Amino acid sequence: MNSLEILDHVRLNFSQSGLLFLNIALAFIMFGVALDIQMEDFKSVIQKPKSAITGIISQFLLLPFLTFILAIIINPTPTVALGMILVASCPGGNISNFMSSMAKANAALSVSLTAFATLSAIFMTPLNFAIWGDFYIKYYNASAAQELLRPLEIDKLQMFETVFILLGLPVIIGLLFSKKFPRTTEIIKKPIKTGSVLFFVIMVVAMLSANFDHFIKYIHLVFFIVLLHNALALTTGFAFSSLLKRPRIDRRTITIETGIQNSGLALALMFNPKIFPPELELGGMTIIAAWWGIWHIISGLAMASVWSRKTILA
Repeated sequence: MNSLEILDHVRLNFSQSGLLFLNIALAFIMFGVALDIQMEDFKSVIQKPKSAITGIISQFLLLPFLTFILAIIINPTPTVALGMILVASCPGGNISNFMSSMAKANAALSVSLTAFATLSAIFMTPLNFAIWGDFYIKYYNASAAQELLRPLEIDKLQMFETVFILLGLPVIIGLLFSKKFPRTTEIIKKPIKTGSVLFFVIMVVAMLSANFDHFIKYIHLVFFIVLLHNALALTTGFAFSSLLKRPRIDRRTITIETGIQNSGLALALMFNPKIFPPELELGGMTIIAAWWGIWHIISGLAMASVWSRKTILA
């Protein structure tokens, strides 16, 4: 028996009120991201689109595909593999812009990629998860996996609706607000971005603290899987942008945008009973996403800290 199978029977204790506040925090962060988007940020990207296109391909095409390949190679349980694929299908994480600034990367490119990724995730997150999730289930060819196939097929629309509500709607409202009230936006955008990220971190810490015993007991089972997966994501962004000879400042941004995933969105989707029915035992998925949410902050900040001390020559 695969030792990871024990994770499927683990149920994290996330209350409905806690999940509601997590979703609110996620939507609030996306609203704050939208307030910081300026048309000027897109002009240079439109005029010189190669780095933006490189980042989009890296995040939404290469990472989900390579995650699928990695899952085949390490051969975890279906739920752990699906957790990896769902995380890889999500847009960039909530603090990627901060990390890009800290790393002396291309901040305008970071904001532009975050904006595009957030909007396109409405379609790309459900699509990537449906494609690569279904491929993995068919590849795994086990009875436990086959039980997961049907709900994944019938709930694509619900996943689309959830992603739109959590990501798309707040961004649209934020864009309209900043256009309608530019002066007010200038005053509130920094406090809102800082406050929303702090609120999100507090919510994640609070929810994880309620499941501290589970993490202590089972974290060793997924620690190296998440480490390897996150390293794959960061390496994908850096290697692909280097292969296409993007400027070093843009390589840093693309690396961060590819490697810092919105695992909070992944958790929000996992705990939506209309997408994943409660009777399915998906502990492997939730533990992967929850630990991803911690680890990518550690790895991202460490990498940004190293880069912040290095001068970009070209």
